Amino acid sequence: MKVQDIMTANVVCISDGATIKDAHLLMQSRGVRHLPVISEADGTLVGLLTHKKMIATVVGLLNRYGAGALDRRERYTPLVELMETDFTPLTTDTALADVVDYFISNKHGCLPVVDSERKVLGIVTSSDFVKLCSKLLKDQ
Repeated sequence: MKVQDIMTANVVCISDGATIKDAHLLMQSRGVRHLPVISEADGTLVGLLTHKKMIATVVGLLNRYGAGALDRRERYTPLVELMETDFTPLTTDTALADVVDYFISNKHGCLPVVDSERKVLGIVTSSDFVKLCSKLLKDQ
């Protein structure tokens, strides 16, 4: 099996010019936990924002500045300050056997899928692997 067999297409992405507040609102309104970050200049993948990193950042801001200043801090904190950049994006033809080790040994719960020009085509999450496992177990 390949990445294209389990990835989610039509991914919600966010611009590298966005703020934490923009990301927070987008995650809430679209019901997503992971946001590939794309360049405003050319639309290529430049980073990844995870739900885990977002929560840690918001809680840190809350503890440091208090509830009254949280909204202002979120609005003025650039997203690029907390996005992850230490990952290797996938391609649609990457074998799932090669990807599964990443999810077992890393803390990120997702990886973006890109084309040869680093344009986002989809995303693979740990939940996609759980769904695949469930399907395979039920098919036995």
